[in-house]
Amino acid sequence: MGIDERRSVYILISKTSTMPSYFIKKWTKEPYAHTSLALDIELREMYSFARKGMHNPFNCGFISENIETGIFGRDVKTRCVVFELPVTKTQHEKIIEELGKFKAYPEKYKYNYKGIFGIIRNKAVEREYNYFCSQFVATVLKRAGLDILQKEPGLARPEDFRKCKSLNVIYKGLLVNYRDFLQKYRDDLDRIIIKNNPTEE
Repeated sequence: MGIDERRSVYILISKTSTMPSYFIKKWTKEPYAHTSLALDIELREMYSFARKGMHNPFNCGFISENIETGIFGRDVKTRCVVFELPVTKTQHEKIIEELGKFKAYPEKYKYNYKGIFGIIRNKAVEREYNYFCSQFVATVLKRAGLDILQKEPGLARPEDFRKCKSLNVIYKGLLVNYRDFLQKYRDDLDRIIIKNNPTEE
């Protein structure tokens, strides 16, 4: 990939202190329960499917997320992993195009509750305007030609991203400390990524 063709997007998997997150973690036995897709390393432009407000966990849909406000801002003990996904210029443009469809008509998109039960039965439930968080991220990437999970988006779970070899680990720890980490180690990120992702023998 030529240097002028190099781009990256970022995937955040996280575990907040909310009750839905607690039950998902308890059911899956996995450390993380939520997945988000970001266009920048600071996670300032980040999207997912989740609750639209602080108090009603059932009023869910397509949202723009901010790690300093809302649920993330409230739950200072949120643990996370931030991944980098290298992409081409064309793939990056396609991701932006796909996100634009969600951003243009956010009211059309609802949370795919039936899809959650589909995962339990190992049967993907794909609905045009309905997604859960990891399904949304997997769908956008797949439409951009990045089928990194090698499975139907309707069966995607946060753990699939955690185990995906196409992703480079940038950070693991408390989300509230992430931007301080970036500020301190920004110049050393290439070294950190290599250290966190050793080449397999």
